Amino acid sequence: MECREDLKSILPFLPFILRSSSLFWPSKALDSLKALALGPNLSHVNSGEILFDAIIDIRDSLGLSHERLAPNAVDGYSLFFDELMSRVDSRFWFSEVVPKLASLLLRLPSLLEAHYRESDVNFGKGKAGLRLMDQQDAGIVFLSQELVAALLACALFCLFPTSNRTRKFLPTINFDHLFASVHPHCNQSQEYKIKCLIHYFERICQSMPKGFVSFERKLLTLGQSGNVVSYPDAAFWKESTIPLCSFKAFTSGSIEDQQHEALEVDFANEYLGGGALHLGCVQEEIRFMINPELIVGMLFMVSMQKNEAIEVIGSERFSNYTGYGSSFRFVGDCVDKKPFDATSRRKTRIIAIDALQCPGKWQYGIDCILREINKAYCGFFDQSKCKSYKKNFQDASPHKKGLSQDESFTFASNDHHDSSDASTQTRDPVVSSEGPSASKLSIASETYPEDIGIATGNWGCGAFGGDPEIKSVIQWLAASQALRPFMHYYTFGATELQKLDEVSHWILSHGWTVGDLWTILIEYSTQRLNRETSVGFFSWLLPLNEAACDYTHHMSK
Repeated sequence: MECREDLKSILPFLPFILRSSSLFWPSKALDSLKALALGPNLSHVNSGEILFDAIIDIRDSLGLSHERLAPNAVDGYSLFFDELMSRVDSRFWFSEVVPKLASLLLRLPSLLEAHYRESDVNFGKGKAGLRLMDQQDAGIVFLSQELVAALLACALFCLFPTSNRTRKFLPTINFDHLFASVHPHCNQSQEYKIKCLIHYFERICQSMPKGFVSFERKLLTLGQSGNVVSYPDAAFWKESTIPLCSFKAFTSGSIEDQQHEALEVDFANEYLGGGALHLGCVQEEIRFMINPELIVGMLFMVSMQKNEAIEVIGSERFSNYTGYGSSFRFVGDCVDKKPFDATSRRKTRIIAIDALQCPGKWQYGIDCILREINKAYCGFFDQSKCKSYKKNFQDASPHKKGLSQDESFTFASNDHHDSSDASTQTRDPVVSSEGPSASKLSIASETYPEDIGIATGNWGCGAFGGDPEIKSVIQWLAASQALRPFMHYYTFGATELQKLDEVSHWILSHGWTVGDLWTILIEYSTQRLNRETSVGFFSWLLPLNEAACDYTHHMSK
């Protein structure tokens, strides 16, 4: 174990000792967890205040006393478990759930050791084991739901070391800030965020899920390196001859409730999870509360740069909710009925892409538009279609500006794709031909069907200040260029998007390509930036139907 580079990278952020090729809890922490596992009759942990005292004792035994928890965290634990939780629920929590979580934590070192052994067998040494996923470091981490549950229990008890996380551009992982945000005058949404998480822990203590969750860092390389090109310039988008994919707008419903085979967009912060463990309660944070297994990615995923995205496959939904922002409420249990893939991951595919924050008028500039479309393209790109991307690129023009004849569009990877055979590349591991009994997985078999589209909405709008009309078109262009068969767009009632269906139908009826729509978008954005127009893109476009048709006819010659 001492020689494992993956473990070395994440060990400073775990509360364990590595000795003689084994992981251990320090002896005092081990004794404290054993006592906690015996139940409240022996441990005397039967209230939020006493639970917090026990957490402090364990942290001290781990040498974390110098790392201060959030101010008022103790008050939050006390208020939630002793006052906001009913007496019956509190008794169940301390007599049944807390001991089982302590027992799960006692097994965490052995779960991690088994994880590394099995990962080596299934994927190759160091290919999919838990590790720090640094910037510009493409790759995948494949975790069992049981290991995910144990890591989340560690976060609930605030046992992860945090002193070096900021320096490494890692998000918050312990739950102390979340509990500290609960006080008598707080917004109720914070209380209900915690209720979602408490419900998750109650569920997994009753029946531990047996599936798997994968976390992948995707990137389009900056610059040119051998056979890998990645960050398209404006000329690439202008000259694209890829047809636009099918587009459908939904004025009701939500991304997480969609029932199609689709990649579901997380309107992410550059730090995965955003304010999920702080005060945030919008699209990304809500998704992390109802699918708590997403939070584990915050342990090891460094913040995203402009050419990166994070894809999570297999997270289970445990809660139902209503509302948004301050009106968010947990309303009960959710039984996730999504089917499983060949690797026992639920077919829930979530892609985290971060938009520009508060770009103002500069969002209409070519640099901002290029940044946003390439960010979406990075997230929507499907590695299994690499051969098709290369063919389309070569058919369009083998000498595009900034690109050489021999360069093709692929994802950078940590050697888990063989660039000599793009037709067999994929991100999606499947059971090998040896069958499930062999427990052998492969990352070299194409498993993505052709019908996996995109489910998205007002990405980068709202608090981030993006123009919904521009953002919807940017995502449509990226999805089409990524050869996705469809985009389903949830407007969440945005008044600016009332014409979205009309505009998309009109564009599709005239057979525009990605390059056609890109050129029109840039023409409008240039006028908007130069204050030559102040109307929205859709209103600007629709009166120009006849002129746009003339333009398309000219482009087709």
